Amino acid sequence: MSASPREHPEKSRDSLIRHTTDNGVSWITLNRPEAMNALTPEQREHLIRLLSEASGDPAVRAVVITATGRGFCTGADLRGASVGGERVAGDVARTIRLGAQRLVGAVLDCEKPVIAAVNGTAAGLGAHLALACDLVLAAEEARFIEVFVRRGLVPDGGGAYLLPRLVGLHRAKELMFFGDALSAADAERLGLVNRVVPAPDLEKTAREWAERLAVGPTRALALTKHLVNASLDSDRATAFAAEAAAQEINMTTADAQEGVTSFVERRTPRYEGR
Repeated sequence: MSASPREHPEKSRDSLIRHTTDNGVSWITLNRPEAMNALTPEQREHLIRLLSEASGDPAVRAVVITATGRGFCTGADLRGASVGGERVAGDVARTIRLGAQRLVGAVLDCEKPVIAAVNGTAAGLGAHLALACDLVLAAEEARFIEVFVRRGLVPDGGGAYLLPRLVGLHRAKELMFFGDALSAADAERLGLVNRVVPAPDLEKTAREWAERLAVGPTRALALTKHLVNASLDSDRATAFAAEAAAQEINMTTADAQEGVTSFVERRTPRYEGR
């Protein structure tokens, strides 16, 4: 039986990000379509806070990030940013570290599975926001653009970390050196996207996937996410030790006990996310 969506208080204060929780799924919707959902610093901090809250809220068992309008997210909103004047050494690095990198890190570190439902253009930081998610769904109209080179910039927001791990060194360099728009179909072919669907089916598919995750063994999924994300940074001995430790931790959870018991009793498991 479907639960009624629970509107969160911050929606009334900041309609630029819509947030509801429905059937164990935290729905985060960027809602600044007139700016192609370019992120202001305030929106970025709101996103980080929502992801952190999802990690610690037992009522939330999966997260979906999507957007309204023609754009998923076209990166940081640079309007009004100063390009001239004197800079103090370290200011730019600090801004990136505390801004774009914190946002991408919040997605990677979220203890619940995160689905990106990419409705339109995902460019720059917006592309990296999507690619940091655990699963990526894309509407047929979606595009992914490593736009930094067009502005004479180095990719930030974790792009040079994420892309080679997803598509390999040569493909990553091609995307970043040329900055060409990548169609949803090509993104799926390269492995950046799990599935491309017609635009009218995007929300429905995201809901189906998220609600499947939301009835799964939440702590086991969190540990699995951590192991997989760390795997390409680890040697075999470290990865094997982390795997064994994760399974040791997981076996203390009620869901692991339920999984084993349901197997023995030959019934469908009933996971509660604990």
